[in-house]
Amino acid sequence: MKAIRLDRFDGPDGLEVVTLPKPQPGAGEVLVRVRASGVNFFETLMLRDRYAVTPALPMVPGVEVAGEIEAVGVGVGFPGVGARVAVPLFAIGRGSGGYAEYITVDAASVVPLPDGLPFDTAVALMVQGLTAVHLVRQSQPKGKSVLVNAAAGGVGSLLAQLAKDAGARRVIAAASTPEKLRCARSLGADVGVDYSRADWPDHVIEASGGVGADVIYEMIGGTQTKASLAALAPGGEMIFGAMGRFALVPADMERMFQKNQSIRGFSLLPLLSQPDFRADLCHLFERAASGGLKLLPGSHYPLEQAAEAHSALENRRTIGKVVLKP
Repeated sequence: MKAIRLDRFDGPDGLEVVTLPKPQPGAGEVLVRVRASGVNFFETLMLRDRYAVTPALPMVPGVEVAGEIEAVGVGVGFPGVGARVAVPLFAIGRGSGGYAEYITVDAASVVPLPDGLPFDTAVALMVQGLTAVHLVRQSQPKGKSVLVNAAAGGVGSLLAQLAKDAGARRVIAAASTPEKLRCARSLGADVGVDYSRADWPDHVIEASGGVGADVIYEMIGGTQTKASLAALAPGGEMIFGAMGRFALVPADMERMFQKNQSIRGFSLLPLLSQPDFRADLCHLFERAASGGLKLLPGSHYPLEQAAEAHSALENRRTIGKVVLKP
């Protein structure tokens, strides 16, 4: 089978197309023919060894796939051959293996897909869907003015909708191009702010009635975090989930304390438990299948063009979810 392997920490150039033996399901396992593999921003950092965790090389990246069960191992009665399933590898303790034509997993780890839900949509709702769900749970937006950074990305586009559903008084979407801002507003954001402009925090303050955002969901990191602080209301809270990209210094924190502001760290994996994440995924899948949750079209690449997909994501040339199609 074809797969993508990371042999060296050299960004997208470290990815190679390789041929590996087709796996066979063991007892209690299923063989999934992968139809869509998700690409995530944290993986662009991992390819350069800039993420919080350094993987052992060589490795096949990929933490979320969707596809069809092609074969089952001894003792598997359900789901059967032909079932359409999602495989959230990241939630079952496996941080690799998804950039391939086939993968074997424990049968209890797969999540059934509703009829008619496309594989690429299912992939877009795994890492990013669960991230958006838990971000809203971490800081309830009801009655508040919230700022969603990277609002046209995989997480941001879902987060803007879920925050609105949870009763946010105003959702302010921040993105870097007019096209991305149009996409965010089409999903229900009340205001769009171009954060490629130096004065963008002033526009957030204006959009929030002159005080700043009560809650900022910040998943970008670096200089974006410090700029976001200027848009945070007195007494406001920033939820920070950009692992490996924290750039605030003690002076920044002192200014936060003076304004009674707070910052809360966010990491998805410790928040996941087996029954809860499956229920959350089923809920996201059903909402998307019924039209209650909108997804941006996203960017699709053949599996062999994984390096090009990573380059586009790394350089912020994408909208919505980036998906590999084996």
